[in-house]
Amino acid sequence: MVGDPVTYGDTYALLVIRQGRIVHERYEGALPSFDHPPTPVTPTTPLLSWSMAKSILHAAIGILVGDGKLHLDAPADVPAWQEPNDPRAAITLEHLLAMRDGLDFSEDYVDAGVSDVIEMLFGEGQADVAAYAEARSPRHAPNTVFNYSSGTSNIVSAIAARAAGGSLALIELLRTRLFEPIGMTSADPRTDEAGTFIASSYVYATARDFARFGLLYLRDGVWDGNRLLPEGWVDHGRTLRSHDEEGTGYGAHWWIIEDDLGTFRAAGYEGQSILICPGLDALMVRLGRSPAEMNPALTDWRTRLVDSLR
Repeated sequence: MVGDPVTYGDTYALLVIRQGRIVHERYEGALPSFDHPPTPVTPTTPLLSWSMAKSILHAAIGILVGDGKLHLDAPADVPAWQEPNDPRAAITLEHLLAMRDGLDFSEDYVDAGVSDVIEMLFGEGQADVAAYAEARSPRHAPNTVFNYSSGTSNIVSAIAARAAGGSLALIELLRTRLFEPIGMTSADPRTDEAGTFIASSYVYATARDFARFGLLYLRDGVWDGNRLLPEGWVDHGRTLRSHDEEGTGYGAHWWIIEDDLGTFRAAGYEGQSILICPGLDALMVRLGRSPAEMNPALTDWRTRLVDSLR
């Protein structure tokens, strides 16, 4: 079982929903802290999304596309790329969402000496994560190479803010057009000193609220009969475009499982996951702390969980 810490690391929250109903829910462990005793995890404990925030950003982009404020195939609205002869001016919003922008960005979570993501989040880039990512040099022509990049997501976040009318307006859009309509009341998107939503990594929410977000995508962007995301936007996220070096499929800010059930997922560092399985009308949220070497075991566990629901 995923509760085995030797195999899977620490699992703080596990939630399984089938046909709109919770069929399994469990909380265990405590969040470590440097300045106070560990905090026991309960149903009301906000937990960190890490890169699941990227999929929440996909929803925000969908709302702005539906409003006519963003266009997928237009050149990305990045002022730093508009100098004459800058090859980055050819990058579109679609390229960015698919992680096929061609920018030179190292997504390494261990070696700070070569890692752009560590430098962006915790080093010289942390005050303005979008500016740090926008300054990356082109390495490949757009739409030729897949490169998973947290920097790319923060570029997209800044584009979304400009389209929404500013950083505060984007946070307000998340609150009023996404979180509040689905009852995601605990959601807390964090920003940097420049005001940019750090959409690569930082949304805090309870497991149930992450499940609400997953249920919105399971229901094709419709909540209680009201369409919150444009028709076809969920399909945009879960349409296969690329594979990473390990052969895992990727769409647009969503990972693709490529099974016979149409399964796709939001995924984050240390094993965070919202697994959405349309073929079984089911979803799973797993939040915890698992080192990278446990990823194969977690992948196997998710596969067996889906099989058990067939």
